[in-house]
Amino acid sequence: MTNTLVLLRHGESEWNRQNLFTGWYDCDLSPTGDDQAIEAGRLLAEHDIQPDVVHTSVQLRAIRTAELALWEMGRSWVPVRRSWRLNERHYGALQGLDKKATAQKYGAEQVRIWRRSYDVPPPPLDPDDEHNARHDLRYANLPPELIPDTECLKDVVERMLPYWYDAIIPDLLVEPVVLVSAHGNSLRALVKHLDGISDEDIPELNIPTGEPLVYELDDDFHPAEDIPIEERYLSSPEEIQAKAEAVARQAGV
Repeated sequence: MTNTLVLLRHGESEWNRQNLFTGWYDCDLSPTGDDQAIEAGRLLAEHDIQPDVVHTSVQLRAIRTAELALWEMGRSWVPVRRSWRLNERHYGALQGLDKKATAQKYGAEQVRIWRRSYDVPPPPLDPDDEHNARHDLRYANLPPELIPDTECLKDVVERMLPYWYDAIIPDLLVEPVVLVSAHGNSLRALVKHLDGISDEDIPELNIPTGEPLVYELDDDFHPAEDIPIEERYLSSPEEIQAKAEAVARQAGV
Protein backbone atom coordinates (compact mmCIF):
# COMPACT_ATOMS: atom_id res chain seq x y z
CA MET A 1 0.00 0.00 0.00
CA THR A 2 1.18 3.54 -0.72
CA ASN A 3 0.20 6.76 0.98
CA THR A 4 0.28 10.18 -0.58
CA LEU A 5 2.16 13.01 1.09
CA VAL A 6 1.78 16.49 -0.40
CA LEU A 7 4.25 19.21 0.57
CA LEU A 8 3.21 22.78 -0.17
CA ARG A 9 5.41 25.80 0.43
CA HIS A 10 3.25 28.80 1.26
CA GLY A 11 2.51 31.34 -1.45
CA GLU A 12 4.50 34.54 -1.76
CA SER A 13 4.38 36.52 1.49
CA GLU A 14 4.52 40.29 1.89
CA TRP A 15 8.14 40.01 3.04
CA ASN A 16 8.97 37.63 0.17
CA ARG A 17 7.62 40.33 -2.15
CA GLN A 18 9.91 42.91 -0.53
CA ASN A 19 12.88 40.49 -0.63
CA LEU A 20 13.33 40.54 3.17
CA PHE A 21 14.61 37.77 5.41
CA THR A 22 11.44 36.57 7.11
CA GLY A 23 12.08 33.58 9.37
CA TRP A 24 9.76 33.53 12.39
CA TYR A 25 8.32 36.98 11.67
CA ASP A 26 4.61 36.42 11.06
CA CYS A 27 3.70 38.25 7.86
CA ASP A 28 0.68 37.46 5.70
CA LEU A 29 0.50 36.41 2.06
CA SER A 30 0.74 39.00 -0.68
CA PRO A 31 -2.06 39.15 -3.29
CA THR A 32 0.21 37.04 -5.53
CA GLY A 33 0.57 34.56 -2.67
CA ASP A 34 -3.21 34.31 -2.36
CA ASP A 35 -3.42 33.49 -6.07
CA GLN A 36 -0.64 30.90 -5.77
CA ALA A 37 -2.40 29.15 -2.89
CA ILE A 38 -5.67 29.03 -4.81
CA GLU A 39 -3.86 27.71 -7.89
CA ALA A 40 -2.26 25.00 -5.73
CA GLY A 41 -5.73 23.89 -4.68
CA ARG A 42 -6.88 23.89 -8.29
CA LEU A 43 -3.92 21.74 -9.33
CA LEU A 44 -4.55 19.24 -6.55
CA ALA A 45 -8.23 18.98 -7.47
CA GLU A 46 -7.36 18.63 -11.15
CA HIS A 47 -5.12 15.67 -10.31
CA ASP A 48 -7.74 14.22 -7.92
CA ILE A 49 -5.40 14.50 -4.93
CA GLN A 50 -7.82 15.13 -2.05
CA PRO A 51 -6.20 15.80 1.35
CA ASP A 52 -7.79 13.97 4.28
CA VAL A 53 -5.83 15.81 6.96
CA VAL A 54 -3.57 18.87 6.91
CA HIS A 55 -0.53 19.89 8.95
CA THR A 56 0.70 23.48 9.05
CA SER A 57 3.15 25.59 11.00
CA VAL A 58 1.76 28.18 13.41
CA GLN A 59 2.72 30.99 11.02
CA LEU A 60 0.00 32.89 9.19
CA ARG A 61 1.40 32.53 5.66
CA ALA A 62 1.37 28.72 5.87
CA ILE A 63 -2.05 28.68 7.57
CA ARG A 64 -3.57 30.97 4.93
CA THR A 65 -2.06 28.93 2.10
CA ALA A 66 -3.68 25.75 3.42
CA GLU A 67 -7.00 27.53 3.98
CA LEU A 68 -7.12 28.97 0.44
CA ALA A 69 -6.03 25.71 -1.21
CA LEU A 70 -8.63 23.71 0.74
CA TRP A 71 -11.31 26.29 -0.01
CA GLU A 72 -10.58 26.03 -3.72
CA MET A 73 -10.95 22.24 -3.45
CA GLY A 74 -14.16 22.39 -1.41
CA ARG A 75 -12.39 20.66 1.49
CA SER A 76 -12.27 23.38 4.15
CA TRP A 77 -13.80 20.86 6.54
CA VAL A 78 -10.83 18.48 6.77
CA PRO A 79 -8.95 18.31 10.10
CA VAL A 80 -5.97 20.65 10.47
CA ARG A 81 -3.12 20.23 12.95
CA ARG A 82 -0.52 22.92 13.65
CA SER A 83 2.96 22.85 15.14
CA TRP A 84 5.81 25.30 15.65
CA ARG A 85 8.09 22.44 14.56
CA LEU A 86 6.97 23.14 10.98
CA ASN A 87 7.87 26.85 11.25
CA GLU A 88 10.29 28.48 8.86
CA ARG A 89 13.95 28.49 9.77
CA HIS A 90 14.75 31.29 12.23
CA TYR A 91 17.02 33.77 10.46
CA GLY A 92 18.23 35.38 13.68
CA ALA A 93 19.40 38.98 13.42
CA LEU A 94 18.87 38.88 9.65
CA GLN A 95 15.08 38.91 10.09
CA GLY A 96 13.60 41.99 8.47
CA LEU A 97 16.75 42.90 6.55
CA ASP A 98 16.77 43.36 2.78
CA LYS A 99 18.59 40.41 1.22
CA LYS A 100 20.49 42.33 -1.44
CA ALA A 101 21.42 45.15 0.94
CA THR A 102 22.68 42.58 3.43
CA ALA A 103 24.86 41.02 0.72
CA GLN A 104 26.28 44.44 -0.11
CA LYS A 105 27.05 45.10 3.57
CA TYR A 106 28.55 41.76 4.61
CA GLY A 107 29.64 40.40 1.25
CA ALA A 108 27.92 37.94 -1.05
CA GLU A 109 29.92 34.95 0.19
CA GLN A 110 29.09 35.55 3.86
CA VAL A 111 25.39 35.92 3.12
CA ARG A 112 25.47 32.79 0.95
CA ILE A 113 26.93 30.89 3.91
CA TRP A 114 24.29 32.24 6.31
CA ARG A 115 21.48 31.61 3.84
CA ARG A 116 22.42 28.31 2.22
CA SER A 117 24.95 26.39 4.34
CA TYR A 118 23.68 23.38 6.24
CA ASP A 119 25.25 24.01 9.63
CA VAL A 120 26.21 27.71 9.95
CA PRO A 121 23.48 29.89 11.54
CA PRO A 122 23.25 33.67 11.15
CA PRO A 123 23.97 35.93 14.15
CA PRO A 124 21.28 35.47 16.84
CA LEU A 125 18.36 37.82 17.33
CA ASP A 126 18.57 39.84 20.54
CA PRO A 127 16.28 38.25 23.17
CA ASP A 128 14.93 41.72 23.95
CA ASP A 129 14.01 42.45 20.33
CA GLU A 130 10.26 43.14 20.01
CA HIS A 131 10.02 40.52 17.26
CA ASN A 132 11.70 37.79 19.29
CA ALA A 133 9.40 34.77 19.53
CA ARG A 134 9.87 34.75 23.31
CA HIS A 135 7.38 37.64 23.41
CA ASP A 136 4.81 35.86 21.18
CA LEU A 137 1.80 34.26 22.91
CA ARG A 138 1.71 31.32 20.51
CA TYR A 139 5.00 30.10 22.01
CA ALA A 140 4.14 30.91 25.63
CA ASN A 141 3.85 27.25 26.63
CA LEU A 142 7.13 26.16 25.03
CA PRO A 143 10.15 25.63 27.28
CA PRO A 144 12.41 28.66 26.72
CA GLU A 145 15.29 26.45 25.58
CA LEU A 146 13.22 25.29 22.58
CA ILE A 147 12.62 28.81 21.26
CA PRO A 148 15.46 29.68 18.87
CA ASP A 149 17.22 33.01 18.47
CA THR A 150 18.77 31.77 15.21
CA GLU A 151 18.89 28.50 13.24
CA CYS A 152 20.76 26.75 10.47
CA LEU A 153 19.07 24.10 8.35
CA LYS A 154 20.58 21.37 10.54
CA ASP A 155 18.68 22.85 13.49
CA VAL A 156 15.45 22.79 11.48
CA VAL A 157 15.94 19.11 10.61
CA GLU A 158 16.46 18.28 14.27
CA ARG A 159 13.34 20.10 15.50
CA MET A 160 11.16 19.02 12.56
CA LEU A 161 11.85 15.25 12.59
CA PRO A 162 10.12 14.54 15.94
CA TYR A 163 6.92 15.99 14.45
CA TRP A 164 7.34 13.83 11.33
CA TYR A 165 7.57 10.69 13.44
CA ASP A 166 5.07 11.60 16.16
CA ALA A 167 2.33 13.41 14.20
CA ILE A 168 2.58 13.12 10.40
CA ILE A 169 3.42 9.41 10.17
CA PRO A 170 0.53 8.44 12.49
CA ASP A 171 -1.83 10.28 10.13
CA LEU A 172 -0.27 8.58 7.10
CA LEU A 173 -1.04 5.24 8.76
CA VAL A 174 -4.78 5.91 8.63
CA GLU A 175 -5.37 8.59 5.97
CA PRO A 176 -4.78 8.17 2.21
CA VAL A 177 -3.60 11.76 1.59
CA VAL A 178 -1.78 14.06 4.01
CA LEU A 179 -1.00 17.69 3.13
CA VAL A 180 1.80 19.63 4.86
CA SER A 181 1.60 23.39 4.30
CA ALA A 182 4.82 24.92 5.57
CA HIS A 183 7.92 26.86 4.53
CA GLY A 184 10.92 26.71 2.27
CA ASN A 185 13.33 25.47 4.92
CA SER A 186 11.06 23.25 7.01
CA LEU A 187 10.07 21.51 3.78
CA ARG A 188 13.71 21.33 2.62
CA ALA A 189 14.42 19.62 5.94
CA LEU A 190 11.68 17.06 5.31
CA VAL A 191 12.72 16.49 1.68
CA LYS A 192 16.31 15.98 2.87
CA HIS A 193 15.07 13.22 5.15
CA LEU A 194 12.74 11.62 2.61
CA ASP A 195 15.21 11.58 -0.27
CA GLY A 196 18.35 11.03 1.78
CA ILE A 197 20.00 14.18 0.43
CA SER A 198 23.49 14.69 1.78
CA ASP A 199 24.58 17.65 3.90
CA GLU A 200 26.80 18.72 1.01
CA ASP A 201 24.03 18.63 -1.61
CA ILE A 202 21.09 20.09 0.32
CA PRO A 203 22.21 23.75 -0.11
CA GLU A 204 21.40 23.44 -3.83
CA LEU A 205 17.77 22.44 -3.25
CA ASN A 206 15.22 25.24 -3.75
CA ILE A 207 11.49 24.75 -3.25
CA PRO A 208 9.26 27.18 -5.16
CA THR A 209 6.27 28.87 -3.54
CA GLY A 210 2.76 27.57 -4.07
CA GLU A 211 3.73 24.40 -5.98
CA PRO A 212 2.41 21.06 -4.65
CA LEU A 213 5.23 18.50 -4.29
CA VAL A 214 3.76 14.98 -4.23
CA TYR A 215 5.32 11.84 -2.73
CA GLU A 216 3.92 8.34 -2.93
CA LEU A 217 5.31 6.58 0.15
CA ASP A 218 5.79 2.86 0.78
CA ASP A 219 4.98 1.00 4.00
CA ASP A 220 8.21 2.26 5.57
CA PHE A 221 7.34 5.89 4.67
CA HIS A 222 10.09 6.16 2.11
CA PRO A 223 9.45 7.35 -1.47
CA ALA A 224 7.91 4.44 -3.36
CA GLU A 225 9.65 5.53 -6.58
CA ASP A 226 13.17 6.82 -7.13
CA ILE A 227 12.43 9.80 -9.34
CA PRO A 228 13.93 13.31 -9.46
CA ILE A 229 12.36 15.85 -7.13
CA GLU A 230 11.42 18.17 -9.99
CA GLU A 231 9.27 15.37 -11.46
CA ARG A 232 7.25 15.07 -8.24
CA TYR A 233 5.64 18.48 -8.74
CA LEU A 234 2.30 18.83 -10.49
CA SER A 235 3.59 21.63 -12.72
CA SER A 236 6.03 20.88 -15.53
CA PRO A 237 9.74 20.36 -14.73
CA GLU A 238 10.53 23.44 -16.85
CA GLU A 239 8.17 25.63 -14.79
CA ILE A 240 9.57 24.25 -11.53
CA GLN A 241 13.17 24.81 -12.60
CA ALA A 242 12.44 28.44 -13.50
CA LYS A 243 10.68 29.08 -10.19
CA ALA A 244 13.38 27.32 -8.16
CA GLU A 245 16.05 29.44 -9.90
CA ALA A 246 14.06 32.55 -8.98
CA VAL A 247 14.16 31.47 -5.34
CA ALA A 248 17.93 30.96 -5.56
CA ARG A 249 18.40 34.48 -6.96
CA GLN A 250 16.45 36.25 -4.20
CA ALA A 251 19.50 37.41 -2.27
CA GLY A 252 21.43 38.27 -5.38
CA VAL A 253 24.10 35.75 -4.33
